[in-house]
Amino acid sequence: MISTETGHPIHPLHCGVHRLVLGRRTLVMGVLNLTPDSFSDGNQFSTISNALAHAEGMMADGADIIDIGGESTRPGAQYISEEEELVRIRPLLKVLGRQARVPLSIDTRKAAVAKVALDLGASIVNDVSALQDDPEMVRVVRDAGAAVILMHRQGHSATMQQNPRYGQVIWDVLEFLRERARFAEEAGIASDRIVVDPGIGFGKTQADNLKLLAHIPQFFALGYPVLIGASRKAFLGELTGKSVQDREMGHAAVVATAVWQGAHVVRGHDVKAMHDVVTVAQALRRAHEAGAEDLNHS
Repeated sequence: MISTETGHPIHPLHCGVHRLVLGRRTLVMGVLNLTPDSFSDGNQFSTISNALAHAEGMMADGADIIDIGGESTRPGAQYISEEEELVRIRPLLKVLGRQARVPLSIDTRKAAVAKVALDLGASIVNDVSALQDDPEMVRVVRDAGAAVILMHRQGHSATMQQNPRYGQVIWDVLEFLRERARFAEEAGIASDRIVVDPGIGFGKTQADNLKLLAHIPQFFALGYPVLIGASRKAFLGELTGKSVQDREMGHAAVVATAVWQGAHVVRGHDVKAMHDVVTVAQALRRAHEAGAEDLNHS
């Protein structure tokens, strides 16, 4: 189905008790890191009160989904144990899982962590390994009736930015996501519970990232909603010369471009700013479509 407002594919996304309609407008996913070593906001929301306040603020600012992470997957990060990750995410989810007015996503590669999060109220699993790192993950997602975000990543966090190489990056990422989505469906995860993410910054050069971001509609051919996450990524710093905390204007350009091309979800840290960018870019896109129709009938 194609949206009459945006001209882009519409996808219903079933995640637990929630049903989202993706494609009528670009949804905003807010990031809530509970890690002491995240590349952009490490240790900022390590207390439950701070984390809850931030989650409430993101919902008030227009977040459609909140993505909670307890393990950093930044370039060079070392993986942590299942127990440590659970210590970080469980206390927050015990409270937020009952209070959240929007779907909660758990950003994890570990099936045991995903199961606890889903039991406590999360309904989406954001797996940067696309169900590769833990063979039990696909069963946990399927049995919970959760949605899953399948992301492309070349290599692992500790080494992925050490000279990443592709034959043709768009084609390579597209085929990887096609294979992982097929794997998920064959394991029993329905197609209306799958989102794909080209993995900006995960084993990619600046040129790779820019090519992927300039050709988002190529990924619509897979038949799943497309998520774009580029907030505060290193390639923005390379382009602008700005530090991690000062890359929001660069990210705004990415978000506007993603919205214009029809991305279904954008993921980022500054929800308030991102929501405004999405609103304006969406309005401009609709005006463009309306103007084109007027010209065709003139």
